Order: sequence, then C-alpha cells, then structure tokens
Amino acid sequence: MSGGTKRVATVEARDEAAPDIALITLRLPTPALVPPPGSHLDVTVRLPGGDETRSYSLVDLGHDDGLLRIAVRRRRDGRGGSVWMHSLTRGDELEVVGPVDEFPLNPGSAPSVLLAAGIGITPVLGLARALRSRSSDYRIVYAGRSREHMAFAQELEAAHPGLVTLAESARGGRVSPAEVVARVPRGGVLYVCGPMGLLRDVRRAWQQEGRSPADLRFETFGTSGDHAARPYQVTVERLGVTVQVPVGTSMLDALQAAGVEIMYDCLRGECGLCRVRILESDGPVDHRDVFLSSRQRAEGRQMCACVSRIAGRGVTIDC
Repeated sequence: MSGGTKRVATVEARDEAAPDIALITLRLPTPALVPPPGSHLDVTVRLPGGDETRSYSLVDLGHDDGLLRIAVRRRRDGRGGSVWMHSLTRGDELEVVGPVDEFPLNPGSAPSVLLAAGIGITPVLGLARALRSRSSDYRIVYAGRSREHMAFAQELEAAHPGLVTLAESARGGRVSPAEVVARVPRGGVLYVCGPMGLLRDVRRAWQQEGRSPADLRFETFGTSGDHAARPYQVTVERLGVTVQVPVGTSMLDALQAAGVEIMYDCLRGECGLCRVRILESDGPVDHRDVFLSSRQRAEGRQMCACVSRIAGRGVTIDC
C-alpha cells in the first residue's frame, strides 16, 4: 500500500463536470494547504468484496479555499470504485491519504507540452496553471470525444487563451502521439495523462526519436487494455493454488483473497512491485501497465498483477 496517514474527508458538494464525470469537493478536518500541481488523493472506496484504494488527481480551478476537488469518471465496466464515488452525496465521509505529489513539474524553464486525454485532464489543469505563473513556454493538447464530454474545456481555454488545442474525435479530431512528440522542442518536456494505450504509444514515439527519458513525465489514468475483459483463472504452481479472476477483479485482488501474498504499491501499473513470472498461458497477456518495456511485453514472460489481464482461459504463474 502507499504510505501516508489516513484522514477523514467530508463531501462538501458533488457536481457534474461533464456527462458521467462528477466533480467532488472535499473538506478535511483542518483546511488543506495548497497542494503542489499534479498531486492526487488516495481514496478508500467501499466495495462488496472489501475496501480498496483508488487514486484521483486533484482538480485545480484556482480556488484557494482550503477545499480539495477531484473529478471521477463513471466506468460502468470497471471494478466498482467509480460507481461508488458517484453515489456520494453532501455530508458523506470517506478516508483519504494525501495530497500525494508523484507528477511534479520539472525544475527550470524548459518549454513544455501538456497532453491529456479524457479524464486525464485533471492533473493537467494544475500543471498548466503553474507553468503560466512561471511565464513558461507551454501549450496544451486535450483529446476527447467532443467538447460537451470534455470536462473543464471551457475553463482551460479561458485560463490559457490561444494555447489549447482540442482534439474532438466525434468531429474528426485525432491525436497522433508521434506528431505530438515531434512538436516538442528539443530539450523540452512532455507531460502526459490518459489511457494506457496513449501512454504506450507516446513512450514508443519518444524512444524512437531518441529523446531523454527524464523529459517524458506521465501519470496513468485508467486501466483500459487491448482486449475486452473476460474471466480467467490463475494458478500459482509452487503453492498449488488456483483461483478465478472475474471481470471487475484484478489478479492481485483474487490472489490476495485466496491468501497468496504479493508485494504491491501503486495499484496503477506504474511501480512494477506486483510483477509475476508467467510459466504458461493459453492466451495473450493484455498488458495494462506502463512499467514493462515493449521488449518485456513482447517476450510475454511477466505481467503486473494489479492491472493486467489474460485474454484467454487461464495462466500459470510464479510470484
């Protein structure tokens, strides 16, 4: 688990930022200090199978009022956390850890490009505000279905006139990761937050151009994969344990429920602590992490148990 002291936050308000996106305003027992841009909260969500932790980026709309705001997209095919968050009403209490700063701005004055897709816009709001306050050279690319479904698009354009490009897929707008990377000035920094597929494509383009890994900063959002989620079974050969992994449950959760201990931390496919070794699989691995390299994914010998799945009937692992 991530470190930090749990505190009880009270829901001050829940508003609609866009269709299926809730803007949840939280009050801590003592007024919150202004968090660093790009920070997030780790929230304990109450699910039928037990408590779990979800991470939500803080939304910086320029309010210095001691309240914290997060935006949550409802995922009807997810593991239940977002649906639970959408059920919250004013006065409800929930446990949080943070703010946690794991998506900081680079020091210095290098030109920057901020690329966000979908709900990945949430940390970008604060990063962009901080860059503007530094009088930095920056621009923002925001991809989504349509303006009507893109939370905070109006606020973003108003705060950063002439610096925002909206790519609306419903109107033919598409983001080419290779083109975005190519337009980052040499020595510049690219910040990315969005679905796993976008992050993988950006990392590949960044590597192909020979850019410095230190100049690519990203935060994961969501755990969408290349295959539709389906139930499968996982066998830990050395323990003689076989468990089912239903849709909506991760391999990590299923194994822990069966008493199998696995180290983990981020629960977002970033840190790699929950990697397991694949001994045999009757289907491809649907890698939903950003930790493993393209070579490691192609080899198919390991996977991150917190987010990745098997697009087949079963897998045998060692952990």
